[in-house]
Amino acid sequence: MKSYRRKVQKIIDGDTFKVRNRVSGSQYIRITGLNCPEKGQRGYQTAKTNLTKKIKGKTVTVKPKAKSYGRTVADVIYKRKRLKGRC
Repeated sequence: MKSYRRKVQKIIDGDTFKVRNRVSGSQYIRITGLNCPEKGQRGYQTAKTNLTKKIKGKTVTVKPKAKSYGRTVADVIYKRKRLKGRC
């Protein structure tokens, strides 16, 4: 599948962010393999802060895998490493 280079505009939570130009029909990208706490859940702010420090304002590579709730679910690569692991 095709990959796209996109600049991260906004962090939504620990596993979702917004890009300027759409990827597979959506500006919202959910990182494959991560399942971080949602707003109001314990650990939400820590997960969001960690992702913000890693990629906000940075250019990442997005490799779409699927769609879910209007978001593109994708592998995300930054500095030649796939974002994965814990929130």
